[in-house]
Amino acid sequence: METEALQAVTSHNFSLYELFLRADIIVKGVMGLLVLLSIWSWAIILEKFGSIGGAISRAKKFEGAFWSGQPLEDLDDSVMSDKKEAMARVFVSARREWQDARRVSNFSDSQSAALVNRAERLMQAATDREMSRLEGGLGVLATIGSVSPFVGLFGTVWGIMNAFREIAGTGSTNLAVVAPGIAEALFATALGLVAAIPAVTFYNKFASQLAGFGDRLDTFSQEFIVRLSRRLYERRGEG
Repeated sequence: METEALQAVTSHNFSLYELFLRADIIVKGVMGLLVLLSIWSWAIILEKFGSIGGAISRAKKFEGAFWSGQPLEDLDDSVMSDKKEAMARVFVSARREWQDARRVSNFSDSQSAALVNRAERLMQAATDREMSRLEGGLGVLATIGSVSPFVGLFGTVWGIMNAFREIAGTGSTNLAVVAPGIAEALFATALGLVAAIPAVTFYNKFASQLAGFGDRLDTFSQEFIVRLSRRLYERRGEG
């Protein structure tokens, strides 16, 4: 009897494609949704690899140019055309205040403080915009990572319910009856994990990178404000 049950089980095709075809419409819908979520998450992952990695790499080059001793006036001209450079856009956001500091030599203390305050607020606003742009899509990754296992679990529970109904309908509990339904149910769980694990892993990776990059932009802004304040002090001394 056991030999016959084993032969019946081995006669079934347990390929992933066959498991999908044998599943009912609900489990098929769950599997299809999980496949779409996995593809969506990988599209976001690949895009973030390019955007975040590129932003960090370009920021290093910009910082090197900024602290190389090159005049800021020349640096401003060179970065105006680089629309992909996040740190350059933060710098350019305050260029008018820098130009005012270059042109005017008789700023009062209150005017100098107002100019520095404007520059700081402009750079902070630019930093917030850049971070918001780079963070786009991370919420989707977080959602996929948290929801996919539960979607897969729903498919598993539904598939096991179907397996029990088959057992009740046939009145048999041998492997030939139980194994196909259980395999289909567990396939839904596997797909949920396939969608969730990369989404959670790369969400944590990108969130950590962006936290460091945000600190880098804030540090650069403060260093620029210090340099601007020093220029204003020197201009007052020259006046």
